[in-house]
Amino acid sequence: MLKPREREKLINAIVFFASNTAFCGKIKLIKLLYLLDFEHFRQTGRSVTGLDYSAWKFGPVPTAFFAEWEQPQTDFSAAVEIRPERVIDYDRLTVVPKVAFDESHFSPRELRLMQSLAERFKDDLSMPMVNVTHQERGPWSKIWDSGRGVNQHIPYALAIADSDAHADAVRAYADEQAAVRVALGAMPG
Repeated sequence: MLKPREREKLINAIVFFASNTAFCGKIKLIKLLYLLDFEHFRQTGRSVTGLDYSAWKFGPVPTAFFAEWEQPQTDFSAAVEIRPERVIDYDRLTVVPKVAFDESHFSPRELRLMQSLAERFKDDLSMPMVNVTHQERGPWSKIWDSGRGVNQHIPYALAIADSDAHADAVRAYADEQAAVRVALGAMPG
């Protein structure tokens, strides 16, 4: 279960992408969240939404969010509507915001990343995004490994290239944050 702060960020990221991109359905949204989380982790050692991603055949999937799509929690349903849109002979589901985006939950870096992703993929359907989320030697590809890693967890640390000048510092920060989360989780409530 996501912590309240991460949950607020997830809901508002969904509202942001639904408000700032066309054709924002489940697959496109999942790909945008993945790109946001892994790029932010690459830069800072911390994801934005706190989602955990698994390697599925068609790409990285935040499994808890994927399951929630079918039975949204109250806060999700209050923020967005999943609306069917008839396209020739099938219904495409589109995420439609019900509330205004609240930027107060995000850092300037997170806002820049979301804006950059929204601009880059504004008018794309989900298929053009496959080349980005499935890039060779990217986090999903490393775990998927031609199907050998099906349903395996995709560690955020895979977003950090060894050649990155700040790789050691980002990894050290990520390790410190993980230790803090474990320590806080182990403390009696």
